[in-house]
Amino acid sequence: MKITNLGIDNQLQQGAKPKPGGKGDDFANTLMDVLKEVNNSQQNSANLQSSFMAGQPVEYHDLMIAMQKASTTLQLTMQVRNQLLSAYQEIDKMSI
Repeated sequence: MKITNLGIDNQLQQGAKPKPGGKGDDFANTLMDVLKEVNNSQQNSANLQSSFMAGQPVEYHDLMIAMQKASTTLQLTMQVRNQLLSAYQEIDKMSI
């Protein structure tokens, strides 16, 4: 899973102030891109597994790497989801 800078540092260094609610699409787009990447790694792993089971020539190390990458990206995504959910629940418990 590729983790990239969203450009916020560059905006802050240039003196631009982030606008609240100004670019909500950035988070949604980033989230969708990450989920697509996780999905692609899962599909790649499944395709290699199917090819291996069908008796087609597949390098064992490529199969194992693809399976581990799919597992790791899914676990990382689930942990990020759990942390976001936990943060939301903490915010929800706060009294105004």
